[in-house]
Amino acid sequence: MSGPAAGTADAAASTDVVCLGESMVTFLPSQPGRLADVPSFGRGIGGAESNVACALAAAGHRAAWVGRVGADGFGDHLVETIASYGVDTSAVRRDPVRPTGIYFRTATDRGTDTHEVAYYRAGSAASAMSPDNVPYEDLLAGRVLHLSGITAALSADCLALLRDLTAARPGRPLVSFDVNHRPHLWRGGDASVLLELARRSDLVFVGEDEAEEAWGIVGAEAIRAALPEPAVVVVKRGSAGATVFASGLRPGPRSSIAGGAENAPASRSTEGGGARSSGAGGAENASGGAAFAADTVTLVPALRVDVVAAVGAGDAFAAGFLSATLRGLPVRDRVRHGHLMAAAVLTVPGDLTDPPARDHADRLAALDDDAWGRLRLGPGWTAADRAPEEVRTP
Repeated sequence: MSGPAAGTADAAASTDVVCLGESMVTFLPSQPGRLADVPSFGRGIGGAESNVACALAAAGHRAAWVGRVGADGFGDHLVETIASYGVDTSAVRRDPVRPTGIYFRTATDRGTDTHEVAYYRAGSAASAMSPDNVPYEDLLAGRVLHLSGITAALSADCLALLRDLTAARPGRPLVSFDVNHRPHLWRGGDASVLLELARRSDLVFVGEDEAEEAWGIVGAEAIRAALPEPAVVVVKRGSAGATVFASGLRPGPRSSIAGGAENAPASRSTEGGGARSSGAGGAENASGGAAFAADTVTLVPALRVDVVAAVGAGDAFAAGFLSATLRGLPVRDRVRHGHLMAAAVLTVPGDLTDPPARDHADRLAALDDDAWGRLRLGPGWTAADRAPEEVRTP
């Protein structure tokens, strides 16, 4: 196994976030309609983890993407495009035999019955990732390691890799895990393994809908009950917003990243409009030795957005939340930055776009609850110094 040398994870991290996963070349339709009727496609890139890395780098963070691509033109395009966002791609490996994955999709919302995606990823270079062929010294070099449930579905070797990376080990970076349940990838498989991986992580992103579909768990409180170990669980609730369960930690090397100073030991305070507290103590986190105090529960409403294409929003939300977490912002503002980053992607056709300038996003995230509730964002809002809706708020 190409595991980490002793002391590697204890070295001063030069990278904020390392993201591991498959990225593919995506072909976007030139017009709405069935795949059978679309006359031409434009080329882009898509991949949950590389999307997060690109968004973080564009927001000014030091981000790296670790993956495996084919020794082909599509692999060249992926690495060059991801690097153009400022992402470190030096640890990406090339497979001399297996190809880079590609996929085609329609312009409709992924959640609708008319949405179509045609994947050509079986036997891809990324599906060959394993504990024996990925550079652990690079994976464990950041403050945060961001993973996704998509990787676990690609192959048995990929699942073994995620199990190894989420295993308790001294000096492990904070592990961020986006469940990212994709039903088509789990046909004939057991998606309950995603619950296992989430429980071994420090920060978890999960949608209410995917928790119900993958695990049969309904509601934010039940999701937290099923995930007692992570310091922070972010339950995405679609148009209703997001609920964050953040546990206080006894002092430890990573508690300030995961929970923030506002989540002091035994804290039972509330944050944000409609926030409330509940107890979920007693568990230990994945690195061992840190017992959680009671949860601080924060509910943050979603923004009103004029949606152009409902793809990539989950990845952007995770990037916005991680960005604000790295900056040590309060939980409410972490969620608001997630919503704002998602709104940037929702108002463009593809999976990636330039995020709002930091000072612009900070001003919006700092709005009072009433002004936040009135905010409506549409195409082009990130390019404006101040969104028109912001000007009209008190």
